[in-house]
Amino acid sequence: MDFRQVEYFLAVVENNGINGAATALGVAQPTVSQALRSLERELGVELFHRIGRGMVLTAAGRSLIGPSRQILRDVTAVEELLATSDGAVAGRLDIMAFPALSAGPLVELIARFRREYPKVAVRFSALQDEELVASLIRDGHCEFVVAHLPLEGGDGLEVIELGEQEWWLAYPPGSELPEGPIHLSELPDIPMVFAPTGGSMVDAVESALRAAGARPEISVLVGQREVRLPMVAAGLGGSIVDRVPAEAAGDRLVVRACEPRLVGTYGLAFDPATLSAVGQAFVDLVRRR
Repeated sequence: MDFRQVEYFLAVVENNGINGAATALGVAQPTVSQALRSLERELGVELFHRIGRGMVLTAAGRSLIGPSRQILRDVTAVEELLATSDGAVAGRLDIMAFPALSAGPLVELIARFRREYPKVAVRFSALQDEELVASLIRDGHCEFVVAHLPLEGGDGLEVIELGEQEWWLAYPPGSELPEGPIHLSELPDIPMVFAPTGGSMVDAVESALRAAGARPEISVLVGQREVRLPMVAAGLGGSIVDRVPAEAAGDRLVVRACEPRLVGTYGLAFDPATLSAVGQAFVDLVRRR
Protein backbone atom coordinates (compact mmCIF):
# COMPACT_ATOMS: atom_id res chain seq x y z
CA MET A 1 0.00 0.00 0.00
CA ASP A 2 1.46 3.36 -0.98
CA PHE A 3 0.53 6.94 -0.19
CA ARG A 4 -0.99 7.60 -3.61
CA GLN A 5 -3.45 4.74 -3.18
CA VAL A 6 -4.50 6.10 0.20
CA GLU A 7 -4.93 9.58 -1.27
CA TYR A 8 -7.09 8.26 -4.10
CA PHE A 9 -9.18 6.16 -1.71
CA LEU A 10 -9.96 9.21 0.44
CA ALA A 11 -10.68 11.32 -2.63
CA VAL A 12 -13.33 8.80 -3.72
CA VAL A 13 -14.88 8.85 -0.24
CA GLU A 14 -14.87 12.65 0.06
CA ASN A 15 -16.06 13.35 -3.51
CA ASN A 16 -18.79 10.69 -3.66
CA GLY A 17 -17.29 8.54 -6.37
CA ILE A 18 -14.56 8.08 -8.94
CA ASN A 19 -15.70 10.90 -11.22
CA GLY A 20 -15.58 13.49 -8.45
CA ALA A 21 -12.28 12.12 -7.15
CA ALA A 22 -10.65 12.29 -10.56
CA THR A 23 -11.79 15.90 -11.00
CA ALA A 24 -10.55 16.88 -7.55
CA LEU A 25 -7.19 15.18 -8.08
CA GLY A 26 -6.74 16.35 -11.66
CA VAL A 27 -6.19 12.83 -13.01
CA ALA A 28 -8.03 10.50 -15.38
CA GLN A 29 -10.86 8.34 -14.05
CA PRO A 30 -9.13 5.05 -15.04
CA THR A 31 -6.13 6.10 -12.93
CA VAL A 32 -8.33 6.35 -9.83
CA SER A 33 -10.13 3.09 -10.61
CA GLN A 34 -6.86 1.23 -11.11
CA ALA A 35 -5.42 2.58 -7.85
CA LEU A 36 -8.50 1.46 -5.93
CA ARG A 37 -8.46 -2.03 -7.45
CA SER A 38 -4.77 -2.33 -6.67
CA LEU A 39 -5.33 -1.27 -3.06
CA GLU A 40 -8.16 -3.79 -2.65
CA ARG A 41 -5.99 -6.60 -4.05
CA GLU A 42 -3.13 -5.73 -1.68
CA LEU A 43 -5.43 -5.60 1.35
CA GLY A 44 -7.43 -8.65 0.29
CA VAL A 45 -10.80 -6.96 0.88
CA GLU A 46 -13.37 -4.96 -1.05
CA LEU A 47 -13.49 -1.34 0.05
CA PHE A 48 -16.59 -0.44 -1.98
CA HIS A 49 -19.73 -2.15 -3.16
CA ARG A 50 -20.12 -1.35 -6.87
CA ILE A 51 -23.84 -0.78 -7.45
CA GLY A 52 -24.45 0.21 -11.04
CA ARG A 53 -22.37 3.34 -11.45
CA GLY A 54 -22.51 4.09 -7.74
CA MET A 55 -20.10 3.11 -4.98
CA VAL A 56 -20.98 2.38 -1.36
CA LEU A 57 -18.36 1.81 1.32
CA THR A 58 -18.09 -1.68 2.76
CA ALA A 59 -17.44 -2.23 6.47
CA ALA A 60 -13.74 -2.63 5.63
CA GLY A 61 -13.80 0.61 3.66
CA ARG A 62 -15.38 2.52 6.54
CA SER A 63 -12.77 1.19 8.97
CA LEU A 64 -9.98 2.37 6.65
CA ILE A 65 -11.10 6.02 6.53
CA GLY A 66 -9.71 7.08 9.91
CA PRO A 67 -6.25 5.48 9.52
CA SER A 68 -6.04 6.83 5.96
CA ARG A 69 -6.69 10.38 7.10
CA GLN A 70 -4.05 9.98 9.79
CA ILE A 71 -1.57 8.77 7.16
CA LEU A 72 -2.44 11.73 4.92
CA ARG A 73 -1.92 14.20 7.77
CA ASP A 74 1.44 12.65 8.69
CA VAL A 75 2.77 12.48 5.14
CA THR A 76 1.58 16.01 4.33
CA ALA A 77 3.28 17.33 7.45
CA VAL A 78 6.59 15.64 6.53
CA GLU A 79 6.45 16.89 2.93
CA GLU A 80 5.73 20.45 4.03
CA LEU A 81 8.44 20.31 6.68
CA LEU A 82 11.05 19.20 4.16
CA ALA A 83 9.93 21.86 1.70
CA THR A 84 10.01 24.62 4.31
CA SER A 85 13.41 26.08 5.09
CA ASP A 86 12.32 28.46 7.84
CA GLY A 87 10.83 25.80 10.14
CA ALA A 88 7.30 27.23 9.83
CA VAL A 89 4.37 25.07 10.95
CA ALA A 90 2.98 23.32 7.88
CA GLY A 91 0.67 20.43 7.11
CA ARG A 92 -3.04 19.76 7.42
CA LEU A 93 -5.64 20.58 10.08
CA ASP A 94 -8.64 18.22 10.21
CA ILE A 95 -11.76 19.52 12.01
CA MET A 96 -15.28 18.10 12.17
CA ALA A 97 -18.08 20.27 13.55
CA PHE A 98 -21.77 19.86 14.24
CA PRO A 99 -23.40 21.98 11.49
CA ALA A 100 -25.21 24.37 13.85
CA LEU A 101 -21.88 25.20 15.53
CA SER A 102 -19.89 25.82 12.35
CA ALA A 103 -20.29 29.59 12.29
CA GLY A 104 -19.24 32.32 14.69
CA PRO A 105 -16.19 31.74 16.92
CA LEU A 106 -15.04 28.61 15.08
CA VAL A 107 -14.80 30.35 11.71
CA GLU A 108 -12.97 33.27 13.33
CA LEU A 109 -10.48 30.88 14.94
CA ILE A 110 -9.79 29.09 11.65
CA ALA A 111 -9.38 32.40 9.82
CA ARG A 112 -6.90 33.66 12.40
CA PHE A 113 -5.04 30.34 12.34
CA ARG A 114 -4.68 30.52 8.57
CA ARG A 115 -3.34 34.05 8.82
CA GLU A 116 -0.72 32.96 11.34
CA TYR A 117 0.08 29.66 9.58
CA PRO A 118 -0.54 30.10 5.84
CA LYS A 119 1.28 26.85 5.01
CA VAL A 120 -1.43 24.81 6.75
CA ALA A 121 -4.38 23.51 4.74
CA VAL A 122 -7.67 23.09 6.63
CA ARG A 123 -10.11 20.25 6.03
CA PHE A 124 -13.49 21.16 7.53
CA SER A 125 -16.31 18.61 7.47
CA ALA A 126 -19.73 18.08 9.06
CA LEU A 127 -20.31 16.00 12.16
CA GLN A 128 -23.58 14.13 11.82
CA ASP A 129 -23.72 12.20 15.09
CA GLU A 130 -22.41 13.73 18.30
CA GLU A 131 -22.35 10.32 19.98
CA LEU A 132 -19.42 9.39 17.72
CA VAL A 133 -17.10 12.23 18.80
CA ALA A 134 -14.71 10.09 20.83
CA SER A 135 -14.41 7.32 18.25
CA LEU A 136 -13.91 9.77 15.38
CA ILE A 137 -10.91 11.28 17.14
CA ARG A 138 -9.46 8.02 18.43
CA ASP A 139 -9.83 6.28 15.06
CA GLY A 140 -8.02 9.10 13.27
CA HIS A 141 -10.91 10.54 11.25
CA CYS A 142 -9.96 14.01 12.49
CA GLU A 143 -7.88 15.72 15.15
CA PHE A 144 -10.61 18.04 16.41
CA VAL A 145 -14.36 17.89 16.86
CA VAL A 146 -16.63 20.79 17.76
CA ALA A 147 -19.76 19.54 19.54
CA HIS A 148 -22.22 20.24 22.31
CA LEU A 149 -21.10 19.62 25.87
CA PRO A 150 -20.87 17.42 27.80
CA LEU A 151 -19.38 14.83 25.47
CA GLU A 152 -20.47 11.23 25.60
CA GLY A 153 -17.61 8.76 26.12
CA GLY A 154 -15.07 11.55 26.14
CA ASP A 155 -12.72 10.02 28.74
CA GLY A 156 -9.13 10.88 27.87
CA LEU A 157 -10.13 13.73 25.59
CA GLU A 158 -9.48 17.35 26.44
CA VAL A 159 -12.16 19.97 25.83
CA ILE A 160 -11.86 23.75 25.45
CA GLU A 161 -15.20 25.50 25.81
CA LEU A 162 -15.85 27.86 22.88
CA GLY A 163 -19.20 29.43 23.66
CA GLU A 164 -22.94 29.06 24.10
CA GLN A 165 -25.70 28.11 21.69
CA GLU A 166 -29.21 29.38 22.29
CA TRP A 167 -32.32 27.86 20.74
CA TRP A 168 -35.42 29.80 19.69
CA LEU A 169 -38.93 29.02 18.52
CA ALA A 170 -39.73 29.39 14.82
CA TYR A 171 -43.23 29.24 13.32
CA PRO A 172 -44.67 29.44 9.78
CA PRO A 173 -45.31 32.84 8.18
CA GLY A 174 -48.49 34.47 9.42
CA SER A 175 -48.59 32.64 12.75
CA GLU A 176 -50.30 34.83 15.35
CA LEU A 177 -48.06 34.97 18.41
CA PRO A 178 -47.71 37.45 21.29
CA GLU A 179 -44.69 39.71 21.29
CA GLY A 180 -41.67 38.82 23.39
CA PRO A 181 -40.40 35.46 24.69
CA ILE A 182 -42.84 32.56 24.86
CA HIS A 183 -42.89 30.35 27.94
CA LEU A 184 -42.48 26.69 27.11
CA SER A 185 -45.62 25.92 29.12
CA GLU A 186 -47.63 28.23 26.85
CA LEU A 187 -46.62 27.07 23.38
CA PRO A 188 -49.18 27.91 20.68
CA ASP A 189 -51.44 25.13 19.44
CA ILE A 190 -49.33 24.55 16.35
CA PRO A 191 -47.80 21.12 15.47
CA MET A 192 -44.01 20.91 15.64
CA VAL A 193 -41.20 19.72 13.38
CA PHE A 194 -38.75 17.87 15.61
CA ALA A 195 -35.46 16.03 15.24
CA PRO A 196 -35.05 12.57 16.79
CA THR A 197 -33.55 12.23 20.24
CA GLY A 198 -29.79 11.97 20.55
CA GLY A 199 -27.13 14.58 21.23
CA SER A 200 -26.85 16.56 24.42
CA MET A 201 -28.60 19.71 23.13
CA VAL A 202 -31.59 17.85 21.65
CA ASP A 203 -31.97 15.92 24.88
CA ALA A 204 -31.74 19.17 26.87
CA VAL A 205 -34.54 20.70 24.78
CA GLU A 206 -36.74 17.67 25.35
CA SER A 207 -36.03 17.77 29.09
CA ALA A 208 -36.98 21.46 29.21
CA LEU A 209 -40.26 20.75 27.39
CA ARG A 210 -41.11 17.93 29.80
CA ALA A 211 -40.25 20.10 32.80
CA ALA A 212 -42.63 22.79 31.49
CA GLY A 213 -45.38 20.22 30.95
CA ALA A 214 -45.37 20.91 27.20
CA ARG A 215 -46.44 18.07 24.93
CA PRO A 216 -46.79 19.63 21.48
CA GLU A 217 -48.23 17.60 18.64
CA ILE A 218 -45.52 16.42 16.23
CA SER A 219 -46.23 17.00 12.54
CA VAL A 220 -42.85 15.83 11.16
CA LEU A 221 -39.99 13.90 12.75
CA VAL A 222 -36.98 14.71 10.58
CA GLY A 223 -33.54 13.11 10.78
CA GLN A 224 -31.74 15.97 9.02
CA ARG A 225 -31.85 18.86 11.45
CA GLU A 226 -30.86 21.42 8.81
CA VAL A 227 -34.15 20.97 6.91
CA ARG A 228 -36.33 22.02 9.84
CA LEU A 229 -36.42 25.72 8.90
CA PRO A 230 -37.40 25.01 5.26
CA MET A 231 -40.19 22.77 6.60
CA VAL A 232 -41.34 25.53 8.93
CA ALA A 233 -41.30 27.99 6.02
CA ALA A 234 -43.42 25.52 4.02
CA GLY A 235 -46.06 25.59 6.76
CA LEU A 236 -45.50 22.09 8.12
CA GLY A 237 -45.28 23.33 11.71
CA GLY A 238 -43.14 25.16 14.20
CA SER A 239 -39.75 24.08 15.51
CA ILE A 240 -37.04 24.82 18.05
CA VAL A 241 -33.87 25.80 16.22
CA ASP A 242 -30.53 27.53 16.69
CA ARG A 243 -30.93 31.25 17.37
CA VAL A 244 -28.57 32.42 14.60
CA PRO A 245 -30.48 30.93 11.61
CA ALA A 246 -33.77 31.70 13.36
CA GLU A 247 -32.94 35.42 13.56
CA ALA A 248 -31.70 35.36 9.97
CA ALA A 249 -35.08 33.94 8.91
CA GLY A 250 -37.00 36.52 10.95
CA ASP A 251 -38.17 38.37 7.85
CA ARG A 252 -39.79 35.18 6.52
CA LEU A 253 -40.85 33.32 9.66
CA VAL A 254 -42.28 34.21 13.05
CA VAL A 255 -39.50 33.70 15.60
CA ARG A 256 -39.50 34.14 19.36
CA ALA A 257 -37.10 33.53 22.23
CA CYS A 258 -37.95 30.81 24.73
CA GLU A 259 -38.71 31.30 28.40
CA PRO A 260 -36.83 29.87 30.23
CA ARG A 261 -33.90 30.30 27.84
CA LEU A 262 -32.70 27.16 26.10
CA VAL A 263 -28.92 27.47 26.25
CA GLY A 264 -26.15 24.91 25.96
CA THR A 265 -22.37 25.12 25.80
CA TYR A 266 -20.17 23.73 23.06
CA GLY A 267 -16.47 23.15 22.78
CA LEU A 268 -13.44 21.87 20.93
CA ALA A 269 -12.50 18.25 21.74
CA PHE A 270 -9.16 16.57 20.99
CA ASP A 271 -6.75 13.93 22.27
CA PRO A 272 -3.69 15.74 23.70
CA ALA A 273 -1.63 12.54 23.47
CA THR A 274 -1.86 12.32 19.68
CA LEU A 275 -1.73 15.95 18.55
CA SER A 276 0.37 16.75 15.49
CA ALA A 277 2.54 19.86 15.38
CA VAL A 278 -0.25 21.56 13.42
CA GLY A 279 -2.81 20.44 15.98
CA GLN A 280 -0.74 21.73 18.88
CA ALA A 281 -0.36 25.10 17.15
CA PHE A 282 -4.15 25.27 16.77
CA VAL A 283 -4.71 24.41 20.44
CA ASP A 284 -2.24 27.11 21.47
CA LEU A 285 -4.08 29.68 19.36
CA VAL A 286 -7.49 28.66 20.76
CA ARG A 287 -6.21 28.95 24.31
CA ARG A 288 -4.79 32.41 23.61
CA ARG A 289 -8.21 33.48 22.37
